[in-house]
Amino acid sequence: MINKRLPTLRDVAAAANVSTATVSKYCSGSGRFSPAVEASIQAAIEQLGYRTNHMARSIATGRSGAVGLVVLDLGNPHFTGIVKGASRAAQAGDYSLAFVDTSESQAPERHLVETLSRRVDGLVVSSRLADESIEWLNALGKPVVFFGRYGHAGVHSVGADGYQAGLMIGRHLMSLQHRRVTYVGFPGSRWNAERIRGLGEALAEAGRTLDMLDVDAPSPEAGESAASRLLHGGARPDAIVTYNDLIALGLMNEARTLGVSIPRDLSIASFDDIAYGRYTSPTLTSVAMNSERMGELAMQRLLKLINNDLERPFDEVLAPRLVVRESTARRAS
Repeated sequence: MINKRLPTLRDVAAAANVSTATVSKYCSGSGRFSPAVEASIQAAIEQLGYRTNHMARSIATGRSGAVGLVVLDLGNPHFTGIVKGASRAAQAGDYSLAFVDTSESQAPERHLVETLSRRVDGLVVSSRLADESIEWLNALGKPVVFFGRYGHAGVHSVGADGYQAGLMIGRHLMSLQHRRVTYVGFPGSRWNAERIRGLGEALAEAGRTLDMLDVDAPSPEAGESAASRLLHGGARPDAIVTYNDLIALGLMNEARTLGVSIPRDLSIASFDDIAYGRYTSPTLTSVAMNSERMGELAMQRLLKLINNDLERPFDEVLAPRLVVRESTARRAS
């Protein structure tokens, strides 16, 4: 049996007509060259099927060749989208990805994240973590990018505009002539306040005020509990907006059990635009917060930080997009 020899860095250098040092710097991201040289190296890598040796690169550069991702709940499709986007960017940069799921805790076990930080060259972390957690994360001495707007000077973050997202949903509901609107919020998230501000402003433009009900978890079970509290009795709202799609799906399920027709009796809208919302009945009106793109962009920025290609802190804001579906309709007269 003949074993085919794996291509080496020297083979790539010969095929691209450059030095081995140039190929090494290109693969590690520690050097920048002309577009023609980089295109030649990339073509040689793809033609030969060359793969970098992460252990050798680690010894040569003092880096692990891995990046870390700290998410709040992999069971939530919003965070799954962030992982997918971040993984794609890490793979494109020839980095492996490790992650920690904090199970919706804003104060994760510190030793888990510290252990992860020792294995990676940088971290992408949810900005929903408590301020004290973010402070010791910054003290770890590793580049950190937060996904979700953090809003503090000197911090790198990539997030969607929660205020605009709330404004979009509020104006949509006002255009449908709804009068009594309740927001089912999750105060454990720093993103909650932005959404309330946008919703409240949209209703104020129409001379309405926003009612609020808080839940203790961003989950379908919390949505079911909220439905029981809001839909009994005669003073129920015309429309409900929930902090995320998972709460909305639970609320819709319980509303059906209580004999409330959506959207004939009640409009429901939410945030995140997870895939499940497209397949429920009725389909769910939601604001797309661009989770996959958020994860991808945050990881791309992290890789630039690792390679010292970014000098100033950034707060990049992605534009949300309202997706109108069957769960919202004009209020019955």
